[in-house]
Amino acid sequence: MASSKIIIYQVFTRLYTNRCQARKPFGTIEENGSGKMNDFSPTVLKKFREMGITHVWYTGVIRHATMTDYSQHGVPTQHPAVVKGRAGSPYAITDYYDVDPDLAVNVDKRMEEFERLVNRTHRAGLKMIIDFVPNHVARQYHSVAKPDGVRDLGEDDNPQLGFDLQNNFYYCPSQPFAPYFDLYHGESQPYEEMPAKATGNDCFHNAPGQNDWYETVKLNYGVDYYAGQTPSSLQLTTVPSTWQKMLHILFYWAAKGIDGFRCDMAEMVPACFWAWATAQVKKQYPGVVFIGEVYNPQEYRHYLASGFDYLYDKVGMYDTLRDVMLHQRDTNAITWAWQQTDDIASHMLYFLENHDEQRLASDFVCGTAQKALPALVVSVLMRQNPFMFYAGQEWGERGMDAEGFSGKDGRTTIFDYWSLNGPAVFSPETLHGTNDIVSYYADVLRIARTEQAVAEGNTFDLMYVNGHLHRQYAFLRKHDNDLLLVVANFDDAPVTAAVTIPAHAFSYMGFGECHCQAVDLLSGTEHAVTLAPDAPVSVDLQPRQSVVLKLQLP
Repeated sequence: MASSKIIIYQVFTRLYTNRCQARKPFGTIEENGSGKMNDFSPTVLKKFREMGITHVWYTGVIRHATMTDYSQHGVPTQHPAVVKGRAGSPYAITDYYDVDPDLAVNVDKRMEEFERLVNRTHRAGLKMIIDFVPNHVARQYHSVAKPDGVRDLGEDDNPQLGFDLQNNFYYCPSQPFAPYFDLYHGESQPYEEMPAKATGNDCFHNAPGQNDWYETVKLNYGVDYYAGQTPSSLQLTTVPSTWQKMLHILFYWAAKGIDGFRCDMAEMVPACFWAWATAQVKKQYPGVVFIGEVYNPQEYRHYLASGFDYLYDKVGMYDTLRDVMLHQRDTNAITWAWQQTDDIASHMLYFLENHDEQRLASDFVCGTAQKALPALVVSVLMRQNPFMFYAGQEWGERGMDAEGFSGKDGRTTIFDYWSLNGPAVFSPETLHGTNDIVSYYADVLRIARTEQAVAEGNTFDLMYVNGHLHRQYAFLRKHDNDLLLVVANFDDAPVTAAVTIPAHAFSYMGFGECHCQAVDLLSGTEHAVTLAPDAPVSVDLQPRQSVVLKLQLP
């Protein structure tokens, strides 16, 4: 059976299906609404699958800190001073064993609704990814949903010790939590934490600043930062308490049928933990994948060796494509980017947007979604590795709202109750195919889904013999007798690109000189193409247009 390229669709669960258009800055859930898990109906999920999506990453489904009061449902309230935004950050987890009540129609049945979402996702032929946030938790973490016999994080800690191998948190003994800025916005009672816990972004004192992750506390995996130890130097003879508790959490969600974990800030957790934990999870659940948010290229191979299946290619391919789109670098920089990870190419996750990055169509990046389309073609079709896109990207969501805690920064808020501007808010069932950008995404993903040259074929970068191409990028893909010639124009002007196919491409990919009738898989138009060693192929391109010429080799 032919393999299929992995296409991950990230949906910010509370926003995607929210049809309330009030969009009041700093609005409550009653004012601005929230999407629900139940809104991901079989029809919606079928549309995802038809578009070529293979995995859905439901972002923000585990219960996290929020200003919304669910105390009548037995959910502890959070002090507003240590919550970012009314809705709260999905990366400030308050209960690893619970589901975000905002996402439930029946709050008391939220876990059942989640389990039904898992089942619906699988019935649609899709795999399901959720977040695993291992580095930090909310300041007021307290599990009310943990299974019998499970000890809560911090429950057995000795807070008089800054570090202890069996503590779950790091402490600042005898020092109260005292941030360097005013936390309060009219709250009647101050937030008290004594002694202060270390903050999630490795802030090991009691006074984090406004740009620190002050709403979170750092988890202790056995690294004694106070003694100058580093995660890479960690050597243990005893398994720390935090390791055991986090492994139990991974097993808990894997047992519910989760197919993968997107591991937040994975490089802030020692690689030796990942090697220990992923081996055990994969032994019991062989199909589960681990996707790591790792930004240091020097650590990529280390974390892959520790059990990760895929890693973000952020500082390489993402940053490069962004610069190329903005004409801040020539297209030959794309070659340099993939060469840095060529030995681990199949493990690198390409993307152009996610919840951390600015929207392509925002004023901070391209201004319009059309200008990013050549980068889409390159990142989806160039290699066999997975591609991820973020809900709203495919219809040009701009992220130019000042939603509340999240200002006008070109990002879609993860902190506020809000809704997207695209057609999904009105009818997710009819989303796909509603505008030219959506149709283009569907066409590119269709090529990735149906062409084995993309899923399984070899790649040959043509840029080294086409030094005259500064704003175009060209490459070949080949599988059996199918050959794809892909040329993407990043320029704002039309161009006739003369793309030379070197003799080495013929010998490396195993085809000979020929005259073929090619079809552009994006437009359906036919082209007569002559392939000869070291001879150019002429390709006419409109501004920001790409062609994917498919040739059947003799």
